[in-house]
Amino acid sequence: MSHPLRMGFPVKVLGREIKSNDTRRWQSNPHLKVSLEYVDQILDYLKLRKIEMYRLSSDLAPYATHPDMPQFHKMVEESDPELQAIGKKARELGIRLSFHPSQFVLLNSPDETLTRKSIWDLSSQAEMLDRMGLGDEAVMVTHVGGVYGDPVQSRARWAERWPRLPEHVRRRLVLENDDIRFSAADVLWVHEQTGVRCVFDYQHCWCLNPEGLDMVDALKRILATWPEGQRPKIHFSTPRMEMRELVRQDKKTKKKTTTLAPPVITNHSDFTNPFEFARFMRDADGLEFDVMLESKSKDLALLKLRSDLLRFAPDVAARFGLTPADAPALPDDEALSIDEAALDDADPDEGARRLPEEPRPFA
Repeated sequence: MSHPLRMGFPVKVLGREIKSNDTRRWQSNPHLKVSLEYVDQILDYLKLRKIEMYRLSSDLAPYATHPDMPQFHKMVEESDPELQAIGKKARELGIRLSFHPSQFVLLNSPDETLTRKSIWDLSSQAEMLDRMGLGDEAVMVTHVGGVYGDPVQSRARWAERWPRLPEHVRRRLVLENDDIRFSAADVLWVHEQTGVRCVFDYQHCWCLNPEGLDMVDALKRILATWPEGQRPKIHFSTPRMEMRELVRQDKKTKKKTTTLAPPVITNHSDFTNPFEFARFMRDADGLEFDVMLESKSKDLALLKLRSDLLRFAPDVAARFGLTPADAPALPDDEALSIDEAALDDADPDEGARRLPEEPRPFA
């Protein structure tokens, strides 16, 4: 292995009070330059924690592609020096950056207006990565999209749209299997039609695999969509298993009652099950890929998993460059404690967001 496998987390930093992007409303003239100041602080935090992978907020450039707000449309171009500086810093620190465009980016939509807007959004994010001077491993992860009543035709429509994408978008776009609509087999089919690289999502593969693909075989086939010299990345999460609290209000009395319900198996857990992660990594022995953890506790989940691996699976920890000598520098459980409100307010995982549409039925 040329370099230890990297482990990263998406968007929200919980271990330190740092915003992930400029969240001001348009009336306050938010700007990409402000977001990049936050990213600069995040990179410092990543260096401190020896984290070498991070997913940038899909809202990094606020309103940059809003069709009714042309005053923001040159934001990326105006931020070229700042983007170059962030890219240089990330390269020097060896930090792999990526985007996961929002759930509103739908290349397979029957609505041509939405398709054009989606291409614009992707072009803007790809331009930011280009201006940062990052290599082709700095990718934008997307899903096939909606089913629209016909999963086969909807899948084919994504492939048909591929040639319309600008070159700098095709160079960075990768396709991920999801948990309720398009499986690993589906994204591999799209790859065969287009050559797009694919990202394997562990939890999604458990949730949606009607073709019955062997998980390790599916992983190998998806990793093989990446060309020689580029390290693939995968997504890993484990499901929430605790009871859910449901608050219901009586329409007549307005009285609220709280009941408990079973978990939704597609939801991501706050932390990563270390035994499940270790089992997967041992099954994937000999394969090389970076891991984006999609646990709800973000960086805290990553730090906790490091400690757990050193304790319970040192062979797996070693694949990520961790040795027993690193244990004293890792925060203990008490140091990973946060206010419950901070966790509730954490940015949702882009991959777990829902479209207003029924799931794809099993064949």
